[in-house]
Amino acid sequence: MPSSVVNSFIYFPETEILRIIYQSGSVYDYFKVPVHIVDNFGKASSRGKYLNKVIKPRFRYKKVK
Repeated sequence: MPSSVVNSFIYFPETEILRIIYQSGSVYDYFKVPVHIVDNFGKASSRGKYLNKVIKPRFRYKKVK
């Protein structure tokens, strides 16, 4: 389902980094994100809401671009 906030995402399982590319063009890495969270994020009816309620409060992140 298209998101008004999230353009796309990439998961690096070996480092548990979730890279989110926002519609604005900004790119953030979220650290130590378990695969089950990424799976739920990918299946969420609203990725923006899931990001704000589940991922941002629980995982450290850093702006990449």
